[in-house]
Amino acid sequence: MFSNDDLMKKLVGIITSVFLFSNVFAQTKITGTVNDNKNKPLAGVSISILNTYDGATSDVNGKFFMTTNEQGAFIIEAKMLGYKSATQNISLNKNEIKIDFILKEEVSELKAVTVTAGSFEAGDKKRVATVLTALDVYTTGGANGDITSAIKTLPGTQQVGEQEGLFVRGGAGYETKQMIDGMVVNNPFYSGSPDIATRGRFAPGLFKGNIFSTGGYSALYGQALSSVLLLESIDLPNRSEASASISSVFVGVGFQDLAKNKKYSYGINYGYTNLVPYFSLVKQKPDYFLMPEFHNADANFRIKTKRGGMIKYYTNFSANKMGLRNVDIDSSLLKDAFTLKNNFWYNNVSYRENLGKGWKSLLGFSYSTNNDIIQTDIQNQNNQSVTTGIHYIDDKKIALNSQQNLTVLRGVLEKRISGISTIRFGSEYWYSFNKYLYNNNFTSTIKDHYTAIFAETDLYITNQLAFKAGGRFEYSSMMKAGNIAPRLALAYKTGNNAQMSIAFGEFYQKPEVLQIMNYKNGVHQTGYTKATHYLINYIKNTSLQTFRVEAFYKKYNNLIKIFPDTNNTGNGYAQGFELFWRDKKTFKNIDYWISYSYLDTKRDFLNYPTTLQPTFATPHTLSVVTKTFVTKWKTGFNFTYNFATGRPYYNIAFNNNTNKYEIFDEGKTISLHNLGFSLNYLPNLGKQNAKTFIVLVASITNVLNSNLIYNYRYSYNGLNKVAVTPPAKQFFFIGCFLSWGVDKTQDAINNNL
Repeated sequence: MFSNDDLMKKLVGIITSVFLFSNVFAQTKITGTVNDNKNKPLAGVSISILNTYDGATSDVNGKFFMTTNEQGAFIIEAKMLGYKSATQNISLNKNEIKIDFILKEEVSELKAVTVTAGSFEAGDKKRVATVLTALDVYTTGGANGDITSAIKTLPGTQQVGEQEGLFVRGGAGYETKQMIDGMVVNNPFYSGSPDIATRGRFAPGLFKGNIFSTGGYSALYGQALSSVLLLESIDLPNRSEASASISSVFVGVGFQDLAKNKKYSYGINYGYTNLVPYFSLVKQKPDYFLMPEFHNADANFRIKTKRGGMIKYYTNFSANKMGLRNVDIDSSLLKDAFTLKNNFWYNNVSYRENLGKGWKSLLGFSYSTNNDIIQTDIQNQNNQSVTTGIHYIDDKKIALNSQQNLTVLRGVLEKRISGISTIRFGSEYWYSFNKYLYNNNFTSTIKDHYTAIFAETDLYITNQLAFKAGGRFEYSSMMKAGNIAPRLALAYKTGNNAQMSIAFGEFYQKPEVLQIMNYKNGVHQTGYTKATHYLINYIKNTSLQTFRVEAFYKKYNNLIKIFPDTNNTGNGYAQGFELFWRDKKTFKNIDYWISYSYLDTKRDFLNYPTTLQPTFATPHTLSVVTKTFVTKWKTGFNFTYNFATGRPYYNIAFNNNTNKYEIFDEGKTISLHNLGFSLNYLPNLGKQNAKTFIVLVASITNVLNSNLIYNYRYSYNGLNKVAVTPPAKQFFFIGCFLSWGVDKTQDAINNNL
């Protein structure tokens, strides 16, 4: 006989066994594999039946196994970070199921290849070609805080010291355009005198990033045969601050106010430059009878929209004047006098907005006006104006009043079409109005309505392969002609942090105003000048090191010739290769970069009697930039060495006997060697309670006092040849910069603005 307790135990055991057996019998087994789209097994993939607690993980061979007690129709999912999830419908009915998944790699901005052919980018941390930040510009030895001077340490640029502008891959300075927030800037450099280069008008601290394209640039931009420098202005500042500066050449004050809710900000800056103190210490080659004097003021307003967009307004006003004399090249008893007065005003409004559903918009408006009043004169030894009766001397007496106005309207729409693949399209309109009054009796007015429409797509096939394709249509009312400019690029990821890119593009540019007119005969009808770019590059980039090599070929067509009349029959080519290496890893506390360019270029344009190497180009250019910050001394030391082989020079003059231009003398300048140095000392580094932040800066160009010869000028009869050199062999600068509200000392140490 069993007791009641024993009977109950046996019944519970039997019921439990029956229940467990029925569950095991009711289970469905699911097995399978997970591979990528290259048929390679994926380990660590999570496989789960949606809306249940059943799941498994794939092993090193991509295999998985799981069981489930569920019955009926379900969805099974396989997912893994970096890949697109995959699902399949299944029917659970106690029969074993075998199921296989193929996961496609998900294209992401952090992993995807990027097109780098022809472009150096800074400011966007996700991009692979980060090169120069604003702090890099400020701390490049000898650059004196000028964006263009710092960019000249990158491959592709030429060391032209007697003209402003960026001379890129065989192109003249006017073939490179500068743009702020997508809109072209007229007159980005201060107006100056012949044979003396001037600096850029805009401070590096205004911009959060830049793209320097040495060729093959985006279809979103045009009217530049060689390259574009794209500057993106900062959004809201980190906090409010006030600043002041005093140096050997200028003084300045400014403030930036950030609202407490961090939704908007505004600021104003003013600077005054006068070179009297500097010129009293450093003798100049020209005789300055009117000392260079500059007033510069800018203001900004920025507001964040409800959708996370941004409205920005920036304005800049500057005025400068100068007067100088040089010995007249045609007579040692006479002097050439030059006087300049300039006023410049620039305005830029941009509106960036997120429209939702993958759409973004960027609208922009800019307006600039530039007025140059130039007077040239022939003077005697007593600095009195004279008339000699010799036409080629008296013709140097010129009075010119030029007014250049440019209005730009621009709109771009962007749509994400799949993953990070994107399409962009838009339009821009430029209205240029240029008026010239020559010797008070001849007036020339040039107006142009320029319109462009453009479209471009970034198509990411995988993280390893991407295309960029686009084109522009442009029309100029002045030339009554249009053009179509296709652009194409491809990038392929060759390994970890390494990739290759190729690019092709056609680029058109309206001729410079001075090329299509002369003051006696008026405007000449011409067409677009054209350049076709072919590029291929390889880049390997980590957070601390960048290696880049690029080869290029550029074909010029329809360049301007001025003989026998002004026309578009000129042509040329440029080809070569470039190397760039930046390293913050190998040497402790040392950041350096090395860039080298080889250039083979010739062109037939202007008054060239045949195809020649242009005077602004040289085959070999090298730059070495080194920076280090010694925390113990609270001081940063910055060196820049620039080298360039000699540039060609020609005495090209009209031969009345043959009725054509001929070369009467030619040669090459000596090689250029220029070592620049700067240091920045932070006296309050490490002081926790400091309220005023101080940076002391000192810099010098041409430390070795090398003889710098950029070119040669010839007298009318060709018998006198004078070297074109800097106004002084060296330039010294000492300054004190103060700020209240923002401590940027760590930026100076970490080089991470």
